[in-house]
Amino acid sequence: MDTSTPLQSGHRNEGLKAWLNVMNASVSALEQTLWQGRELAEQALSTLKKVGVSAEQAKEDYDALALEAAQWPARVKRMKETGWMLTRITSSYRLWGIKSAFISRKNTPAALAKLHRRNARLFRDVSLNQGGAFLKVGQLLSARADILPKPWVEELRVLQDQASPIEYDAVREVIESELGDSLEALFKEFDPTPIAAASIGQVHRARLHSGQDVAVKIQRPGLEQVIDLDMTLMKLFTNSIASMLPPTDLDTITNEIERTIREELDYRFEANSMATVGEFLLDVSQVQVPRPVHSHCSKRVLVSNFVIGTPLMAELDKRQQEGDDKGVADLLGRLLDLYLRQVLQAGIFQADPHPGNLLVTPENDLVLLDFGCTMVLSETFRDGYSKVLGAALMGERKTMATELKGMGFETRSGKPDTLLAFADALLSQIQRTAFEMSSDKPEWPSSSDILAQAKGLLEQAESDPVDKLPAEFIMLARVFTTLGGLFVHYKPRIDVNAYLFPHLVGPALSQVF
Repeated sequence: MDTSTPLQSGHRNEGLKAWLNVMNASVSALEQTLWQGRELAEQALSTLKKVGVSAEQAKEDYDALALEAAQWPARVKRMKETGWMLTRITSSYRLWGIKSAFISRKNTPAALAKLHRRNARLFRDVSLNQGGAFLKVGQLLSARADILPKPWVEELRVLQDQASPIEYDAVREVIESELGDSLEALFKEFDPTPIAAASIGQVHRARLHSGQDVAVKIQRPGLEQVIDLDMTLMKLFTNSIASMLPPTDLDTITNEIERTIREELDYRFEANSMATVGEFLLDVSQVQVPRPVHSHCSKRVLVSNFVIGTPLMAELDKRQQEGDDKGVADLLGRLLDLYLRQVLQAGIFQADPHPGNLLVTPENDLVLLDFGCTMVLSETFRDGYSKVLGAALMGERKTMATELKGMGFETRSGKPDTLLAFADALLSQIQRTAFEMSSDKPEWPSSSDILAQAKGLLEQAESDPVDKLPAEFIMLARVFTTLGGLFVHYKPRIDVNAYLFPHLVGPALSQVF
């Protein structure tokens, strides 16, 4: 006889549903892998048949087949490890609901913190081992101190600038094949030990023959094949849990994530974006963007001037521990200003602001690194976003709804309520702090505030889904939710007006005059 309450039964059913969905994602990935294996076998038979007809054609098919077959052991291993990791983490949290009933209230927080840390380490270790897109996900999560438990943030922080390093021989081979000369001819000095290893590549310190100190970024060999599999797994997993998410334009979201990750595989695009944003920010005080050395840049190698600095979160933690509230507010205020300048004025912005891509120099300059993920905004979209931001600050809901629709947002019913709920989730905190009487100590939301707002947003999205999202918004939301996470975590005593209004009032005045 089932003696559980309807609420308990509902939680148990939801937990079972979630766990089965994760399992289904893993099984679906395995099924697809096996079907691809069958296709590979059929291709092999076809190639053998061609030998007697056309030796030249057979050789071309064989070479392509050999390349594909060589990737298979790693593909199967990667799929199995990642799928099993996701399943273990999800099922452990579902089982916690049962286990916690047998733990005293006094010991519950410590036991849950232990579970968080164990799961975070599992995710971290698999991400470090796998690299590729899964490491990118871990980097993004490491910056969300506003929503993730503290043990997760602490364990994932290592992903901001660390990954399994590439062997030095492979580094040399990539550089020499890409730039067409020996390492010694290209660099006066080259440190074989990387200073940072990330999901897409790793960075070495070197010196040009001119005497200039540079950072040399090298892309991981074989990454395109890894990304192919990661994107397949990501889409399978997203589709398997779609019923548990608020109905929205998942295709645009996943396609935009895939576009940006694939774009990161061409360092020539990154070098051009770095140069463009660097030129725009050249005259901004206390901001640095490395300058690419175009003679030493290619598709898989990027060389730029070397900048010494401390990772942003490490510097923020240090200042917070020292009681330097003004220092914390100064850094986060300038970070907000930096992104408002890029988005609202330049129309091009670095779209991956996880703390590993932000440094603070000994001179207190803010350094923006890694332009592999960069978004270019049309003038129409930039103008629309500026108007939405201004309307949100003034509480003009009708204007917000009109501008959002003009930017390409669409709900299933055509009504603006869900769009306004999304806008509130992104902008309400800025609106609240901008008009507080005591700007030196704004009331940042608590965890319960964030959960309550998220619950309201989910309920609204369920009743009237967003069927269409503009691709530009995906990257904007990624940037400002990451920045928002830093603000909510560190709770700076900041006057938002001082950073926000110049970007909204300036363009308006220029139109008048």
